[in-house]
Amino acid sequence: MNDIKSFWSSVPENQTNFDQYLERKLQDPEFSKRFAEAARAWDVALQLAALREERGLTQQQVAEMLGTKQQAVARLENPSYMGHSLSMIRRYADALGAIVDVRIIPSEHLASAVAS
Repeated sequence: MNDIKSFWSSVPENQTNFDQYLERKLQDPEFSKRFAEAARAWDVALQLAALREERGLTQQQVAEMLGTKQQAVARLENPSYMGHSLSMIRRYADALGAIVDVRIIPSEHLASAVAS
């Protein structure tokens, strides 16, 4: 029983078990690399969906603007989809009156670039 109390007293109130797990996993360079790649895809998908919603459009309407199917738009907005092409992201953004800003950041400068 004391072990359980000791464990829980060592966990910061705002840090979940998952947070601790992720913190440990991110120490592995290969996991960290895959996690960063997934985070970038997640970010792109969420930005596309947010832009569409901000414009008050449905996926079907965006699909018609792009000359594609609604399923293709849904796939682009799906955070687990890893096949985003720059040309399709630009077409999507252009159709909705936005631009795409791409930056190439050397890995060693990533922490400072994310903060800016």
